[in-house]
Amino acid sequence: MDEQHANKAMPQLTDEQEARLERLKVLPDDEIDTSDIPVILDLKNARHGAFYRPVRQQITLRVDADVVAWFKKHVGENGRGYQTAINRALREHVVQTERKKAA
Repeated sequence: MDEQHANKAMPQLTDEQEARLERLKVLPDDEIDTSDIPVILDLKNARHGAFYRPVRQQITLRVDADVVAWFKKHVGENGRGYQTAINRALREHVVQTERKKAA
């Protein structure tokens, strides 16, 4: 969400809008008319994670010094962003492990 819209509250739904949502909620997916929604096949301008923001939890974690040094060296100028890079690596590991379990 951009800064312009970040602090704005969602407008209150009208009674008619609430009723429409309730009717949609009970419909099976195959009965919902989506014909007015365009199919997007070109995803080159898609932004990963634009709407999903997992909750971050601050923790104390002991990591081997050489591992921290590697991440700081490989993330760019002054090692900024190394914690994000570590988080990304951990998330990738979790996803791969879950996929293997599901297969």
